Amino acid sequence: MLKTAPPGPVRQVSRASRTLADLFRRRCEASGPYPALYRKEAGEWRGHTWSDFYDMAARAARGIVEGGVEVGERVAILGPTQVPWCVYDMAAQLAGAVSFGIYPMQTPEQIRYLLTHSEARLIFVDTAAELEAVLAAAADDQAPDLRAIVPWSAALYREFEGRDPRLVDPARFAGEPLDRPTIAARGEAREADDVAILIYTSGTTGPPKAAMISHGNILGLLRAWESICSFSQDDISLSFLPMAHAAERVLAFYGRIDTGIATAYASSIPAVLDELREVQPTIFGSVPRLFEKAHARIFAEIERKPPAVQKIFRWAIAVGRARVRRRLAGQAPAPLLELQARLADRLVYRKIKAAFGGRIREMLTGAAPTNIEILEFFWGVGLPIYECYGMTEATVVTHINHPGATRLGSVGRPLAGLSCRIAEDGEILMRSEWVFHGYLKDPEASAATVVDGWLHSGDIGEIDGDGYLYIKDRKKHLIITAGGKNLAPANIEGAIKAQDPLISHVHAHGDRRPYVAAVVAPSPLETLDYGRDRGLLSADEVAERTRELMHNPSARSPALAAAMARVVVDPELRRRIQAAVGRGNRELAHVEQVRRFVILDRDFSQEEGEMTPTMKVKRAELERKLERTFDRIYDEPGFALEPT
Repeated sequence: MLKTAPPGPVRQVSRASRTLADLFRRRCEASGPYPALYRKEAGEWRGHTWSDFYDMAARAARGIVEGGVEVGERVAILGPTQVPWCVYDMAAQLAGAVSFGIYPMQTPEQIRYLLTHSEARLIFVDTAAELEAVLAAAADDQAPDLRAIVPWSAALYREFEGRDPRLVDPARFAGEPLDRPTIAARGEAREADDVAILIYTSGTTGPPKAAMISHGNILGLLRAWESICSFSQDDISLSFLPMAHAAERVLAFYGRIDTGIATAYASSIPAVLDELREVQPTIFGSVPRLFEKAHARIFAEIERKPPAVQKIFRWAIAVGRARVRRRLAGQAPAPLLELQARLADRLVYRKIKAAFGGRIREMLTGAAPTNIEILEFFWGVGLPIYECYGMTEATVVTHINHPGATRLGSVGRPLAGLSCRIAEDGEILMRSEWVFHGYLKDPEASAATVVDGWLHSGDIGEIDGDGYLYIKDRKKHLIITAGGKNLAPANIEGAIKAQDPLISHVHAHGDRRPYVAAVVAPSPLETLDYGRDRGLLSADEVAERTRELMHNPSARSPALAAAMARVVVDPELRRRIQAAVGRGNRELAHVEQVRRFVILDRDFSQEEGEMTPTMKVKRAELERKLERTFDRIYDEPGFALEPT
């Protein structure tokens, strides 16, 4: 277990802070000798105190200033979620600059757009592949504002030295710290309403837009969080989500600076599960997809166990569900149920909790709805997941479930200081001091997004009598059938996807159609295991494709697609998916039920332009690519499958 600060309530510093640099300074002064960051080096976890963190950031800030970056100019960071990312981000803030992240594995064209649109003066880059992409993006003066390209390591700099005159030795960012008078002067030049960071939206439709988030936006959110924060000084989290995303950047990273809790940075995404057991975090945040995959893997493993083990598992899960339903409904504990839960904990729950490190007290998730069956499963075994809601344009979070105020299936109540209402057409509208300052260089989109002070979310929702918000779907995603019924595809897709771990994605379709049809995309790991267990794929091939996926979970190579294509034609698999769609249909209203569907021979992918870097489905692109497929579903008898 890694060292943390002593136990005790956290003391947030956002209340007295004016800018992010001020927030950072106050935290480092208040918690100087306590652990702030952990990174894994040579198999061992190495800690950095808050004092260390400030010193590293001040050294990098000197390099930024001496590199000619003026107050308010932009600094880009391209690399994985690791300690250097944090250092460079706070260095930019100490230098009075505006920082923003670029997702790893972008094409040179995508990087070029971000560099030119932002007018970035300097970019920090990790890995040879990313540096190659940046050099290609900036070649031939295609990023005219860029003055410095800084590799994260000296070794990387030496490998590329001489390739571009803008390459700068990272040693310049590890020398003497920027002096405090200069930091103070640059800080004084920044106001609460000034832009602190840019967050580029994932671009499900069109080029990414740069949301301008001010110091006041971020500090306002952190202050609102204060009334519900249940963290302790000795809490520790494990971080791995991309820092280019608003949730990890603002709520997680800046939130940890505000509260002073320590964070360990996973050495890689494939290492997360192993490192959960090493770090033993008490707080863990992730996207719903990780919890969905963990749930699917657990049930897939149970399928391989003897019938007696499966029976005990099913009993334990049923006990957990019953217990958590009573608890969240405010009912008194039932003595027999509590006794059964203690036995179930010894037999089942402890093993599942141990896979997450054994000490987790709270898990946070957002970005997309999580099926209530999955929520009840994790709550039942003692791993409570608190769903929250927000958007980049609202500085990440507006609503949240939290200890003492949770309603599964909802995204919680609004944070203090936020007004929320539902428009006549069902759209969620919000107003608060942490609504963003608009999109960079896009006044028309800004004006359409914030109207008379109200942020138009683009989401359809409902608020119950107790103030809990329920998200139905994106407004632009609603299906209007030929019969005039308005349907939320997310509800349909979630009901079906939760039925079988073999299903990765479901895309429901039915706009101006007589009924709902769907495309089902198979889940890579589960499909590979299925193929190996039935002799459709060799063990060596499955091992190779699995290694590939574990190295880069979001990648979908041609070799993987070819392997999956050989499996999905299996009649038994197709019958299993038919049954899953049938079970999902039984949770839906008649008009929502999927009447016919096809199974793709691969998963949706970034490579095919169907997913964003944050793994959101590009629905418009899928509709375009699958237009002929859906025409055939409706027009050709025998082309599609029907649920059973």
